Amino acid sequence: MTTVLATAAASRCHDKSANLPRPKPVTVNGVTIPGATIAREAQNHPATKPIEAWLLAARALVVRELLLQEARRLGIASNRISDGEGRRETDEEALVRTLVEREIVTPVADEETCRRYFDRNRSKFSSSPLFAVRHILLVAAPKDVCGRSSAREKAARIISEVERDPGRFAALARLHSACPSRDMGGDLGQVSCGQTVPEFEQALARAPVGKVVGEPVETRFGFHVVIVDQRLDGQSLPFEIVHERIAGWLTEKAKRAAICEYISMLAGRSKISGIDLATSVKSLAG
Repeated sequence: MTTVLATAAASRCHDKSANLPRPKPVTVNGVTIPGATIAREAQNHPATKPIEAWLLAARALVVRELLLQEARRLGIASNRISDGEGRRETDEEALVRTLVEREIVTPVADEETCRRYFDRNRSKFSSSPLFAVRHILLVAAPKDVCGRSSAREKAARIISEVERDPGRFAALARLHSACPSRDMGGDLGQVSCGQTVPEFEQALARAPVGKVVGEPVETRFGFHVVIVDQRLDGQSLPFEIVHERIAGWLTEKAKRAAICEYISMLAGRSKISGIDLATSVKSLAG
């Protein structure tokens, strides 16, 4: 199993590889990485074309070999650890982890840096809006053209009925809706971000409050007749609540950049053939 570092350095690289010739032997400072090993590793790198998976796997294994060679050059001992579920590192995984911990020092983002990021990105730090929603679902499969056309027409007729007599919504929901909420007159209660499919959430954000939406709302499930009874806009979160999250993200970003620089340094003083490592190393810091 390759290390997380090696996989990350390769899996984020995408290039125009569809027309590349047959892969050449891959070596790192004279050490050959067998084609069979690369082929096995390629299973861990999904791609649209086999050659792309092969390239990603080769880069991951080259990065791992660079790190292993450096750990052995420095005489680092393999101190294997296990997780809480009894899984234990291999000797190579332990060598790479210890090398990174010893050689790459990443400063933790301080409060001033975190606050500066917070001030520049306030829109990212707010609670999700809440919607009190009722709906009637006319179900139709995404590829059922006739079924969806029929569901849309039926939803439009129900909307017209509700516009004439809003008090009939609950009865119409019990009669027509394919959602279990029909037993509550179509009442979904309070809905927030992530609780429904994106297309339904987008419709809620645009919907008027207190009246039926004038057009059927289309989702992958079919068509909905929707009423938003109440909308509570999201509230901005104070810095104190998001400080830890920001610090973790900035620290992780700095760590990736430091690892990228370290791998670039190792590659620069090494002889690597059969693969261009530059693109994947640069992408690691992105």
